[in-house]
Amino acid sequence: MTISVKGEYALQALFDLASQPPGPPVKIGDIARRQKIPQKFLELILAGLKQGGFVESRRGAEGGYLLVRTPETLTAGEVLRFVEGPQPGRSRSRRKGESPFAEMWSRVDLAVSDVLDHTTFADLRRAWAERNARFVPNWEI
Repeated sequence: MTISVKGEYALQALFDLASQPPGPPVKIGDIARRQKIPQKFLELILAGLKQGGFVESRRGAEGGYLLVRTPETLTAGEVLRFVEGPQPGRSRSRRKGESPFAEMWSRVDLAVSDVLDHTTFADLRRAWAERNARFVPNWEI
């Protein structure tokens, strides 16, 4: 699976939304700042994710974006397939026909898809929190 900058940013935006406590919608400017995503590009990405049924938006001064589903039910694989579109049978080999590597590349693609399809945003949030908890600075002298 080829992952573009748009796909990376879509994952980052949904991760940001999944990491927020339940409550009011999250402002697009806050997501852009925390994730270091250009706001105009993020607006386009979130509009697409809204059409795909991943997020909903609220208008007005207290508006913003919310996840439609819980982080436990949303996988990285489904988001990337939506954002990147279908990628049928890309051949990694420059040569046409059979290659001694064809089966290996097929297994690599299946393994990547398996990881993406079994990684939820709740898993990502939990792993990130655990990683950051291990590296708490100690300011004692």
